[in-house]
Amino acid sequence: MKKFIVLSLAGLLILAFGATAYAQAPKLEFKASGFIDMQSFMGVNVPQYQAQGTGLYGAANTNWVSGFGGYGLGGPGWNRTDTHWEARAHLKFDAIMGPNLSGTIYFEIDTLRWGAPFNNYPGGAGGASGIAGMGREANNFGAWTTDRTAVEVKNIYIDVGLPYFGIPVPMTMRIGAQTLGIRPGILMVSDGMGITGGIKIDPVLIAPMYAKALEGRDFTDDDVDVWGLNVSAKLGTFTVGGYGLYWRMNSYPLYVTSVVAGLTSTLNPAVAGTNAANIWWLGVYADGKAGPVNLNFDFVYDNGKVQEKLHPSPYNRDVSYQGWATRTKVDFPWEKFNFGAVGMYATGGDTRSTSATGMPGTATSLGQPSRNFSGYVVPPGSEQGPANGESVVVYSMEPGATGGYGIAERANYAGLGPGAFGGTWFAKLYASAKITPWYKITLHGLYIGDTTKHGNTFGTALKYPGVSSLLLRDDKDIGWEFDLIQDFQIYNALRFNISAGYLIAGDALDIRQNTTLLNRSPQNPWAIKTRLFYTF
Repeated sequence: MKKFIVLSLAGLLILAFGATAYAQAPKLEFKASGFIDMQSFMGVNVPQYQAQGTGLYGAANTNWVSGFGGYGLGGPGWNRTDTHWEARAHLKFDAIMGPNLSGTIYFEIDTLRWGAPFNNYPGGAGGASGIAGMGREANNFGAWTTDRTAVEVKNIYIDVGLPYFGIPVPMTMRIGAQTLGIRPGILMVSDGMGITGGIKIDPVLIAPMYAKALEGRDFTDDDVDVWGLNVSAKLGTFTVGGYGLYWRMNSYPLYVTSVVAGLTSTLNPAVAGTNAANIWWLGVYADGKAGPVNLNFDFVYDNGKVQEKLHPSPYNRDVSYQGWATRTKVDFPWEKFNFGAVGMYATGGDTRSTSATGMPGTATSLGQPSRNFSGYVVPPGSEQGPANGESVVVYSMEPGATGGYGIAERANYAGLGPGAFGGTWFAKLYASAKITPWYKITLHGLYIGDTTKHGNTFGTALKYPGVSSLLLRDDKDIGWEFDLIQDFQIYNALRFNISAGYLIAGDALDIRQNTTLLNRSPQNPWAIKTRLFYTF
């Protein structure tokens, strides 16, 4: 009888705990979110942000010097008006299994042009529009008759709250293809495979990061690995932090010749991946409020080298990198108005000590081996350019969702690059007024300077035009830019933006004409951009 009672009680306890566990089991919840936008662009001498290999300044910045098929200065689009429409959509699905577990699948669908050409150009290398990839289905749902395979996977990841494991602090982890970023407006934002974490020890947040930028051959140590650590703390009205980011690149540029027969790198297979690079970034920042004023501050320093891996030359085996950038922003909101100032400085290279690509085995403007690069650089693939949003013409601003438009919007998906800031500095004043609940107007005024030595960050003008000497002219004036931005909140989820900018171009934008070696000045660049933006 006692055994029966004990067994009965045990059974009841099992049923009770089982019922409790079942009752506490979280229910699966699905959420969908995203946006749809439609954009238009009109402008002169304002190229589109596109991948440009490993260029650091001058002739390597083909966005400005020649553009993709002529959208930049010096190509067929020189001083001609560019007009077109674009569109993009994001669709994000979250499968949430309680507060400690969720999974996300995130799609991106876009078209670089309304009426984009399709299948006329093998391999998607370009098209009549001159934009890379216009001949492929990806990025081209706007081709006539539509029905394109333009849906792209942007992110797929799992979020999990970790058990305490004896450590009584909240810990989280995100695993998979995700947006990886540290201070995106000045350093890094990119999508890729990685693991990021969060350890909250009030008031400190510790955020480690690991990512795999390139696997290469599975049986060879040619990978590209990324490690980062960002530590921040909430101190009164300010959040202050510091970080370290390390890129170990056993293949540089990142893309190596494929091991699959018949497939080669998007870069020259004789060059791609034959170098190695190890680069550090160290930075500090502060965001907060001091009385009525909002403050943002960043400083970041990079250091490392790119070196030959195969058959190194005894005299030209590596190029050292060392640069820095800083940015300070001050906002003073007052009733319906906001007044502000921004200052930014990023070091530029020296054309007498570094080639335009910064690669070992290449020559400087004087024909000497490339030795060191003193300009500020951002990591491969960082989209810091579109993320900063400092202006309409030079640094790019909305719409730009399909790849910003701006003279300084340089992309280096295969290697280190100057981003938007490297080789430039600016001082900016702005003011905005929210005149009604649905209408806001903003005015910008910027002076933008060049920090490249013995040459120019964008221009390629010669010191002695028309003669065989290729000594580059050193100018400091990129120009004065004035912008007008208007935001219309049509519905809670529907916004319309129109941005207009005009640059009084300085001498640092002059280029040489290759046939005559004569210097030419552009018409003053200008742009008008619109974006209709529906979020859900």
